[in-house]
Amino acid sequence: MTIGIIGSGGLGSNVARALAKKGITATISTRRGPASLAPLISELGPFINAGTTEEAASADVVLVAVRWIDLGEALSNLPAWNGRIVIDGTNPVEFLKPDSPDMNDTSNPLAAYGIKAIDLGGKYSSEVFCEFVPGARVVKALNHLDVNVLAQPDVSGGQRVQFYSGDDAAAKAKVRKILEAIGYFPVDLGSLAVGGRLAELPFGSLAATNFVKI
Repeated sequence: MTIGIIGSGGLGSNVARALAKKGITATISTRRGPASLAPLISELGPFINAGTTEEAASADVVLVAVRWIDLGEALSNLPAWNGRIVIDGTNPVEFLKPDSPDMNDTSNPLAAYGIKAIDLGGKYSSEVFCEFVPGARVVKALNHLDVNVLAQPDVSGGQRVQFYSGDDAAAKAKVRKILEAIGYFPVDLGSLAVGGRLAELPFGSLAATNFVKI
């Protein structure tokens, strides 16, 4: 089973670190091209390769780890998904620039955290995400925690809990195996409509909840 990662920011790079620590191979990509990933690849060693977005998207399991506002650009002109598994690691938030007037918007309860919720018109995020990857089997995972802890599945003498959800049982089973191989304790939250909402940042009731299985 091959693994591809689209996006090399905090989410993509830290998942790559977690995979590399366990000797699991993957291809990571960025819109800036493979050459721009040379420092990261040098850090991570032989298990993580730099590739084009098309190469990463051709893997058996593909993690989408880009900002919500970049989904359209990142997922355009890619090979047909044809039932392959796509992990939706995104959240419908906009990251505010420090000098943005939105940082002082008193109507935004998240301004102090430098983010702003994106209005999806009553839809849940994976419902919208699926429109960008037609034909894929989508599993929501790796989105509910601070990206800086993703490379640290072992904590406080236990395993960090990682939520996942989806509508295809076989796809969820494969994602669960990957999460277990990294060292997480996976917890199935059910369907995308149920589990996706629960773990979705910023307002999901389980969002940013850092459970540890002892």
